[in-house]
Amino acid sequence: MIFSFLTILLDELIRLVWLRDFDTVYSGGPEGARAVLATIAGSMIGVTGVAFSITIVTLTLASSQFGPRLLRNFMRDLGNQIVLGTFLATFVYCLLILRTVHDVNNVQFVPNISITCGIGFALVSLGALIYFIHHVSVSIQADTVIASVSLDLQNALNRLYPEKVAQEDTGAESLAPENIDSLLRDTARHGHVIMANCSGYLQVINGVQLMHIATAHECLIRFERRPGDFISQHCPLAMVWSGVRVDDELDAAINNACIVGAQRTTEQDARFAFLQLVEIAIRALSPGINDPFTAVACIECIGVALCQLAKRSLPSIYRYDEDEQLRVIVPTPTFVDMVHSVFDPIRQYSRSSITVTLQLLQMIALVAPHVYREEDREALLDQALMINQGCFEGLPEGADREQVEATYQATRQALQSSVIPA
Repeated sequence: MIFSFLTILLDELIRLVWLRDFDTVYSGGPEGARAVLATIAGSMIGVTGVAFSITIVTLTLASSQFGPRLLRNFMRDLGNQIVLGTFLATFVYCLLILRTVHDVNNVQFVPNISITCGIGFALVSLGALIYFIHHVSVSIQADTVIASVSLDLQNALNRLYPEKVAQEDTGAESLAPENIDSLLRDTARHGHVIMANCSGYLQVINGVQLMHIATAHECLIRFERRPGDFISQHCPLAMVWSGVRVDDELDAAINNACIVGAQRTTEQDARFAFLQLVEIAIRALSPGINDPFTAVACIECIGVALCQLAKRSLPSIYRYDEDEQLRVIVPTPTFVDMVHSVFDPIRQYSRSSITVTLQLLQMIALVAPHVYREEDREALLDQALMINQGCFEGLPEGADREQVEATYQATRQALQSSVIPA
């Protein structure tokens, strides 16, 4: 809109006849100008409608094949937004220019520069349409969707499980474990329950704000829920242990330190990033789609992420203030939690697919060299055992079961031979 006013102002200031000598500048009369602008405007609104229809079809296909939770990835696609914005901007620009063309009492005004710019915008929109058709056809491919979700997962792990954990999150607690257990028991018996003031998914817990609240009120705040959990109104959200009475102001402050929404996000919930890949894999294994190779691609990306997570130090759930006083306890998912979230659904749906079963065992063998915590190793061993046992129920051919058994033994050997660093 602003650009149309500028070009009209430029046309009014110049109004030079010599502009018509340039082939690149529109030099027709008022009737021709109206026809050109009306044609461009009508074409742009028609193309915009087609683009919106293609987008709706794409979203419908993505919802049925990849899951409704992945629609946000398509809706926030910057390429689609730019293309649709270009079409609408060209349409609005031509309408604004069209209203200035007039021929009254032998006084003509034809904004030559503005019309030329409108033709240029139409050519740009044509290029955007070609890009849009190519971009949509690529964006709905399974490999592209999996790569996009995998990138979100990698970013979530880098943000939530950094390679170098800050000093306050290293788990070097000031209290001995038995003292912490005693303190938690006292909190459970004598603590004040903070109820959630709304329903939805717990998306973000502001640790810095909670630390300020706990320090100011000289209290200990222990959360009963973690990001990604669904909470209902008036259900327990946190426990507060304090030597003074807990008032409504503290209750509201703790609730205000949390963001609750209608959808899960990956802001502080790495499990959701994993579950997006799991959902694609499970849908690919459904009888209606029956695409084990898409499931294999998801498992490969999950394996890379688990290798990354296995090497990271898990942030401590205990947060201390500057005086080394325990102030906030926020539960966080561990590697074991991620393993169960990932393997359990895929394992249960892939018993009859030897391709996916072998890929699951090979993925465990891939992660094995990167595991250094004993509880993580035990979780992977349990999953490998259940995968091997499940194949005897789902695979009717003896040769397939023997192949799974051989892969299971190799995976078990890889887990047992990996060395735990001191």
